[in-house]
Amino acid sequence: MDEEEFPRRGFFKLVIGFLSALSAIAVGIPFLGTLIGPAVQKKKGHFARVASLDSLPLGEPVEVKYPDMTSDAYITQMTMNMVWVIKRSPADVTVYSPICPHLGCQFNWDPQIRRFACPCHGSIWTVDGKVIGGPSPRPLDVLPAKIQNGELYVELLRFQTGIPQKVPV
Repeated sequence: MDEEEFPRRGFFKLVIGFLSALSAIAVGIPFLGTLIGPAVQKKKGHFARVASLDSLPLGEPVEVKYPDMTSDAYITQMTMNMVWVIKRSPADVTVYSPICPHLGCQFNWDPQIRRFACPCHGSIWTVDGKVIGGPSPRPLDVLPAKIQNGELYVELLRFQTGIPQKVPV
């Protein structure tokens, strides 16, 4: 081997090794981030705009549907959500999850008896969310809500069904 060729060959090995390592890092860090990122990220509260307070009747439960961007792992999409809203005063609003605490059916407001009723297993709640009949293990689930500039914002949460405690899923 020629003495001039060996240092040149060693230099090229060093440069190629360095560039390979740099490429591996450039590709590897984002890849690792996509693998472990969702597992270590904490879910933060997301309040979505639901309705204008002026559009809600006073003292009457209203089914309100609203669009919201949802993110599940790597998929972000627009979804339609629904909540029950009762405007008690211009500054006081109660928002109920539309999911029955018994087995997860969607309950409705019955204006004839002025009660919430679940068509699946017959649970009945007062306008205040208290259970007055049926197998529901707890009152209706109240959702976090806030009012800003005359607009109602709600954090849509899901709770375990079939248990007496209100445990977020």
